[in-house]
Amino acid sequence: MRGRGRTTWWRAGDRPPGAVAGAGVVTAVLCAVAALPGGPATAAGARDSYAFDPAGRSVTGAKGTAGAPLLEAGRVYRDSLPGSGTLTYRLDLTAAESGYAPVTAVPPAGTTGNATDGIRVSLEDARGTRCSTASALFGAGLSARPLTALGQRQTGRSLCQGAGAYYLLVERLAAGGPANGTTSPAPAWDLEIAPVTEPGLAAAGPTTAPRNRDPASPEPLTGDPRDRTGGAGFTSARPLGQGVWRTGIAPGGTLFYKVPVDWGRRLHAVAELDAATNGHGYVGGALNLSLYSPVRGYVDGASLGYTGNRRSAALDPLPPVEYANRYAVLTGENAMRFAGDYYLVLHLSQKMADTFGTGPFHVTLRVRVDGPAHDGPRYDGRPEPRDVFTVTERDREAAVTGNAGGGGVGMKVLAGGGIGAGTVLLLVLGGWTVAARRAQTRASAQKPTA
Repeated sequence: MRGRGRTTWWRAGDRPPGAVAGAGVVTAVLCAVAALPGGPATAAGARDSYAFDPAGRSVTGAKGTAGAPLLEAGRVYRDSLPGSGTLTYRLDLTAAESGYAPVTAVPPAGTTGNATDGIRVSLEDARGTRCSTASALFGAGLSARPLTALGQRQTGRSLCQGAGAYYLLVERLAAGGPANGTTSPAPAWDLEIAPVTEPGLAAAGPTTAPRNRDPASPEPLTGDPRDRTGGAGFTSARPLGQGVWRTGIAPGGTLFYKVPVDWGRRLHAVAELDAATNGHGYVGGALNLSLYSPVRGYVDGASLGYTGNRRSAALDPLPPVEYANRYAVLTGENAMRFAGDYYLVLHLSQKMADTFGTGPFHVTLRVRVDGPAHDGPRYDGRPEPRDVFTVTERDREAAVTGNAGGGGVGMKVLAGGGIGAGTVLLLVLGGWTVAARRAQTRASAQKPTA
């Protein structure tokens, strides 16, 4: 390396000037590169590997409405839910906007429980009127996994209208008795909360659900599957489009995918669990397939019992995405109210390991997205996050390649700028070199001249 016309050599093990600061940056970038979608760390859906949003802010829920911390739409929050009691948070909503507060609870490693263990999420107005209640449970698989439930306040309803403070309540559900058969307190579960607001319409729209939709299930796609490893959380969900996809998943593992679905288009998915290579017996709820909306609200789910033979589970027929679906009575139809990323979540029961081995087991996803796309409603304002109800050309490309959309805010910024991880690494190494040269120049300038 050169400085002021002379060559300086470093011995092995020496640090060049400026290396200390540069090393930290390079290490951070290497960590980010290793965490890119499709990395080997989560290739088989490792147990307890939920990827929280790295930009999530720590918050502490209150025991009641007094002192409840404010949650701002468009931000993600982290907290810890105790084994008993209720945590309370505050949302400030205008009269014209709908509010959504999805809560994901992540049990710690080694958690066991009953089918009815889980969480309940409610939203209330300042007078204590219940706007919504939703629960998420372990279910028939008896396997601990990330659970997501949604609290919501929708405009145009008879209850919970007007501007002001609304309160989000999160509580644990348990079958009763001490945790894990002991007298020790139940361990806390980590929480991720991602509030969203939806503005009202600029002009009056329909107030009834669409009719005359096709109730039949679309034919599953055929063809050779392509490999597509899932992400480890909502933020790192792997982009997925129409096609036949294949992944490996370990017992107790959970994989997240996101499918961009535009206004007027319809989504259908089937998950197939391959035959086991060893073992025999029966596992109830062996594979669970769940669908969540762009605001992480539950849409539909299917699960299958497993005897070692190839089995499949399919989502119920769903309507095309339309704004007026919010007036439908059925939960699945009502939730198909936004364009944006719909999340497919796979979970393989931990009990598979006891009967059929540790795997990984191969799962094939057959995803169909059909129907003519059209322009969406004209909102009187913008949602938060700003792009939550938008499907872009970049999203469609990512659904084919699977290369964009993972890793949280930092990686999204890089992907949005069209900068690959390898390019970032070269830029950092280049910056390290420049810093070293400047440091060497300063050091040379400070030495006394002969």
